[in-house]
Amino acid sequence: MDLGLKDRVYVVTGGTRGLGRAAAQALAADGAKVVVSGRDGKGVAEAAAELGAGALGVAADNADPATAQRLVHAAKERLGGFDGVLISVGGPPPGSAADNTDEQWQASFESVFLGAVRMARTAAEELGEGGVIGFVLSSSVYEPVPGLTISNGLRPGLAGFAKSLANEVGPRGIRVVGLLPSRIDTDRVRELDALSGDAEATRAAQASRIPLGRYGTPEEFGRVAAFLLSPAASYLTGMMVPVDGGARRSF
Repeated sequence: MDLGLKDRVYVVTGGTRGLGRAAAQALAADGAKVVVSGRDGKGVAEAAAELGAGALGVAADNADPATAQRLVHAAKERLGGFDGVLISVGGPPPGSAADNTDEQWQASFESVFLGAVRMARTAAEELGEGGVIGFVLSSSVYEPVPGLTISNGLRPGLAGFAKSLANEVGPRGIRVVGLLPSRIDTDRVRELDALSGDAEATRAAQASRIPLGRYGTPEEFGRVAAFLLSPAASYLTGMMVPVDGGARRSF
């Protein structure tokens, strides 16, 4: 199946590692051009080099109000267009309602929530018909994840924003979608498993609750992201897509 990605231009924030990088790799593999961003300049350069000639790395922090316009400008001026964005941000610090500090909440709000909102608003202003805005969220949109109270507070709010945005930009032919990963085998998930004190036992327990019986791979997530961002998904908008091996078991 041809996803229609050849020579389309996407911005992927947080594209230097984890789920963002997997999505960028899947887009590039199908012929798209990709701007990848991240806070670490070295990581950005390495990711862009790995993705090949059609990729551009931009060191940027989602919490910076100027980042969104910088990334869109880079896509247009350096890669020749702008067809969509996948907004992926790092996970907020773990902790409980009693443990997380005001400073952690504020920093996470600026990066995870407001940074994503700014990126989406800027994209909505710049995109034309056929454009797409994607959000990498979490299964916490539907059910809180133990020990991730800040994430549990912010990501459902972003899902609500995404659905509102879908209603607003739909008449212009712009789509908005969300991806809800659960136990995908990334460094972040391994770190969370290790917080239990017995990462192996935690992984086994988590996998036992997934109908497919295992954690997903970043590549599996990346392929879903590439499809949702592609013209092949042209009639899908306003939806939150679980990428969880069936763990949610609902419609």
